[in-house]
Amino acid sequence: MGLPRLLRRASGRAPYPPTGNLRHSRGSAPMKIAGYVAALVALVIAAVFPQLVNSPVVMTMAIFTLIYAIMASGWNILGGYTGYISLGHAAFFGIGAYALALLSQHITVTTGYEPFFLLPVAGLIGAACAVPLGIITLRTRRHVFVVLTIAMLFIGQLLAINLRGLTNGSTGSGLPQPPWMGSTFNPPFYYTALIVLVVAVAVSWWIRQSKFGLGLRAIRDDEDRALGLGINAGVSKLVCFVLAAFFIAIAGGIYSYFVTYIYPQFVFDPLADLSMVLMVFAGGIGTVAGPVLGAVLIEPAHEYFTFTYGSSGLYLVLYGVLFLIIITLLPQGVIPSVRNLIETQKDKRKSRAAAVASQPLEPPAPAGSEDLVSRQEAR
Repeated sequence: MGLPRLLRRASGRAPYPPTGNLRHSRGSAPMKIAGYVAALVALVIAAVFPQLVNSPVVMTMAIFTLIYAIMASGWNILGGYTGYISLGHAAFFGIGAYALALLSQHITVTTGYEPFFLLPVAGLIGAACAVPLGIITLRTRRHVFVVLTIAMLFIGQLLAINLRGLTNGSTGSGLPQPPWMGSTFNPPFYYTALIVLVVAVAVSWWIRQSKFGLGLRAIRDDEDRALGLGINAGVSKLVCFVLAAFFIAIAGGIYSYFVTYIYPQFVFDPLADLSMVLMVFAGGIGTVAGPVLGAVLIEPAHEYFTFTYGSSGLYLVLYGVLFLIIITLLPQGVIPSVRNLIETQKDKRKSRAAAVASQPLEPPAPAGSEDLVSRQEAR
C-alpha cells in the first residue's frame, strides 16, 4: 500500500473531533475546563523550562521540539481541518529559511534580536509563494493532491540548488552569528519559538471554534455536499493552505537563524515533512493540542534515533516503523483516544446506574413473618 493511500485511509478511519459545534452537551463542559487548565499548566511549565534546565543539549532538543510543534500546528490547519493531506509543506520551511537568510544579509546585527523581527516577513514570503501553489494543487483531491504536494517539495529543493546567484546553490547560505555565548545563547530562540507556537495554537483554536471552522469540517466530511450548502470550498481551502505555509515558513526562519548556516537538502527535507505529519497523527489530527503533544512525544525519539543510529542509517528504518505503527494502530491519535476512553467509561457508568434503577424493588415482608420463620426453624 502506498504512503498516500495509507495516510488517506488512516485519516478516513479516524473519527475527527467536532470543530466548534454550536450546541455543546453538558457532559463536554468539564472536559473543556480540564483542557483549558491543562493548557495553562503546560504553558507555565514551558515558560519556566529554561530556568529549570542547565543542559545545552536538552535546551537544543526543546528548541527543535518547539519548531516542529509550530510546523505541526500549522499543517494541522490544512490537513486536520480540511482533510487535505499535504506531504510537501516542508517546502515552505525551506522558503522561510532562505527568506530570513537573504533578508539578514541586508541588516546590521548588533543586539542579536534583529533577525527575529524579520520572521513575520519570512512568513509572509512563504504565504505569498503558497497562493499560486495552493490555487494549482487544490484543484485536485485525494491521491493526486498528495502527489502534487510531494512534487512541490522536490521542486523547491531543486530550485534552491540551481539558483546559485540567490541561494549559493549546494554550498549553502549563511546567516549572521548571534552575539550570545554560553548559557545565554539558547533562551532567545526558545522563547521566540514559544511565542510563535502560542500564536499558531491560538489561531488553530479560533478556527476550530468559529463558523469558518464549521465550514472546514463540512468540506472535510463531504466536500460536494458542502458546495451544495453554499460553502466556498475553494477559498476556504486556500486560506488554510496559506496559513499553514505562513507558520511553517516562520519555523524555517527560526531554524535557519539558530543553526546560522543552511543547505538545500536540509531545509527541503522529505523526512521533516513526514515527521511533521507523524506528529499530527500521533497527537490527534484535527485537534488543537494534538500537534503540540505529538511534537513533544516524537521529536525527542527522533533525536535519540538519529544520535544513536545515525551513522548506520538504521534510524530511518526505526523512524519508519514508528510511523507505520502510529498510522495503522493509533489513527485517532493520543488525545482523541483518551477522550473516547473517558466517554466510554462514562457511558458504562450511566448504563450500570440505569440498570440498577430499572430493577423492581422487592415488596416488604408482612408483619410477624420474622417470628413465624424463627418458630419454624426452632421446630
